Amino acid sequence: MDEGRPIFLQIAEQIENDIISGQLPEETQVPSTNEFAAFHRINPATAGKGVNLLVEAGVLYKRRGIGMFVAEGARARLIDDRRTRFADQYVTPLLAEAAKLGITPEQLSTMITERSTS
Repeated sequence: MDEGRPIFLQIAEQIENDIISGQLPEETQVPSTNEFAAFHRINPATAGKGVNLLVEAGVLYKRRGIGMFVAEGARARLIDDRRTRFADQYVTPLLAEAAKLGITPEQLSTMITERSTS
């Protein structure tokens, strides 16, 4: 756990990562809030808050008396949301800084390609 961020957000992100990676396929059950709480040694209400964020976002849904499950289309939705956030947080500022330095998009693409192969 990262001390600098709220635990419930980290729980939600862990579930999201497991969905994106395929460890939690669509229509499979996710661990219960009590299981998260025991594993991370946190209050079940904190774990529940993280799970509920994903329920509100439509990533998880509840089957009464059974538990929480990954919603159909959750993986694609999460990937789309993360790509949008990635562009907003990293690509847009990168392009702005490149423009300040007189680096064209083509030059920037070449830089990225060169760095990714090393």
